[in-house]
Amino acid sequence: MNENRQPIYFIGGGAIATSMGNVLSKKPELDITILSIENNVVNSINALHENPKYFPNFKLEPALKASDDFSMLVNRAIVFLAIPSVAIVNFLKEQKIHPESIIVNLAKGFGNERKTIVECMEAFLPNPLCTLKGPSFAREIINNQHTAFTLGARNGNIFNLFEDIFSDTTIHIDHTDDIQGVEFLSILKNIYAIVIGIVDAQYESPNLKFMIFTKALGEMRQLLLHFGGRKKTLFNYCGIGDYALTALNDLSRNRTLGLLIGKGFFTDYISEKVVLEGRIAVNVFHEELQLSEKEPPPYPILKELHKVFSSEYDISKFVGNLLEQPG
Repeated sequence: MNENRQPIYFIGGGAIATSMGNVLSKKPELDITILSIENNVVNSINALHENPKYFPNFKLEPALKASDDFSMLVNRAIVFLAIPSVAIVNFLKEQKIHPESIIVNLAKGFGNERKTIVECMEAFLPNPLCTLKGPSFAREIINNQHTAFTLGARNGNIFNLFEDIFSDTTIHIDHTDDIQGVEFLSILKNIYAIVIGIVDAQYESPNLKFMIFTKALGEMRQLLLHFGGRKKTLFNYCGIGDYALTALNDLSRNRTLGLLIGKGFFTDYISEKVVLEGRIAVNVFHEELQLSEKEPPPYPILKELHKVFSSEYDISKFVGNLLEQPG
């Protein structure tokens, strides 16, 4: 490793890690390595400059490297976490990571014990921690489309560091010290993307869609504030932008889940085979609100979606039930 270059590790050889790593590997002052347990992905990136599992027939930057040697994490570096949210906490507990490495959460979902991933990490890691979320499809990033993220970090010096890292690339960032707000919004948007998918599956009505879209945005705001986030964070890239992208674009898995539900095609088989962050989040939020020590805000849309997942439900009545709610 060249000591004059900033080492950056992406944990996971999937789409978001490959696309972001490829963008950053164009900068000669950065030393980018993808760390993955998938040997075929590692070998293909190193030998052929390709990741055919996620981006068939796309040539990656020659400077982008991959490895299955996780002992590299003992080096001081910037570490991006790009593995499923449910696996992150156990993964970190099994690794020896340099205590001064900056750890960046890219995953959108809860960690263990119904806490956000950053909350979980804070309980056992001394490292500087931050989160990076925004309206971002990996397919767009790898094709050099301009893409925005919100960096959540308590240490203001980290903002300047990441502005330098992403300067002169197609990745743009805004920032906030409301880490919890960024984390919660990245989870909530999956829930309400399912709702918009159900609406679109049953009605070809832009008027109706954006009525429900607006109601859902208001409910997201209420829940954000209830769980300790700030309303201003809703207007960062991680807020309205990420919600709109996930709810309105068919590349979104959670919107697709809503479309399947709305058409009556969703089955337990599909649920078991695909990690659907939104479905998991519905149950977690519903239960946390039931146990809340302070008066929870009204959340009729979340309650109605919880009924869909927890009982026999006539999906043809879903939109009508939402419209009966005040507001």
